[in-house]
Amino acid sequence: LFIDWFNFKIILGKNGVPVAENFRLEQSTIADIIQVGQVRVRTLYLSVDPYMRCRMNEDTGSDYLLPWQLSEVADGGGIGVVEESKQDNLAKGDFVTSFNWPWQTVAILDGSLLQKLDPQLVSGRLSYFLGAAGITGLTALLGIKEKGHVAVGANQTMVVSGAAGACGSLAGQIGRLEGCSRVVGIAGTDEKCSILVQEMGFDAAINYKKGDVAKQLRELCPGGVDVYFDNVGGDISDTVISQMNQNSHIILCGQISQYNKDVPYPPPLPPDIEKIRKERNITRERFLVLNYMDKQEVSVLQLCQWIQEGKLKVR
Repeated sequence: LFIDWFNFKIILGKNGVPVAENFRLEQSTIADIIQVGQVRVRTLYLSVDPYMRCRMNEDTGSDYLLPWQLSEVADGGGIGVVEESKQDNLAKGDFVTSFNWPWQTVAILDGSLLQKLDPQLVSGRLSYFLGAAGITGLTALLGIKEKGHVAVGANQTMVVSGAAGACGSLAGQIGRLEGCSRVVGIAGTDEKCSILVQEMGFDAAINYKKGDVAKQLRELCPGGVDVYFDNVGGDISDTVISQMNQNSHIILCGQISQYNKDVPYPPPLPPDIEKIRKERNITRERFLVLNYMDKQEVSVLQLCQWIQEGKLKVR
């Protein structure tokens, strides 16, 4: 038996705050024989994402996310290398990924549930397949394409909240690549705002912890807001929505300000903001990237091309 490898096992209270004390590191054994169809993989990268907060509740609030079980190994997006295979289309040395990768150093997995990766697409930066060339980049690209209604030459202004995050920083850049004429980000530190403007090509960025956000938005978006890539919800989103134009569009990507609260998803808007949304015919439809997996392959290739061309900056 291979006995030197570790599993992460999670211990949480209902709606517990995600702190280190709610996790423990355990050593466990793993079988030295794999069955037909299985592969043994060594983990290289794990992605820790905001949606995982929802999986720490008994009810995730979503029909596509299962809650993590107490004292069981956590899982999420991961990448590893095949060490032994009894799956026909996978061989030792292949790099593979899964959306349900267990948080452990070595694992035996069903080979049919793994996706083979081509490192050349990301110039060897495998971790990009969990970020800019993975579900994060797909969320930004497909969110803009499917819900943003961005059109080249339409002189549209896009605002992105949570703009320095993995998804937001890509969304702003993709909004520009897809045709937005002005992109403004909202983040929580001066350093993040500086990176957005100087490295990521945003026209401007607002530190929401400083000054009057509504006033700064009016100054930076004099023609109003046409597309809002919403990662945060709450007061910030209410402020942006109040400055959105007639027939504009909200890309409802995330609501991280609400994840520690017991509210439905997507959380309802305050009555005065909902009134504005209806009067101005602003679309705010739930967006789930997993519903567009038929467009995954061509979209990943587009993201990889932009990365290799230097058009999509990744941190």
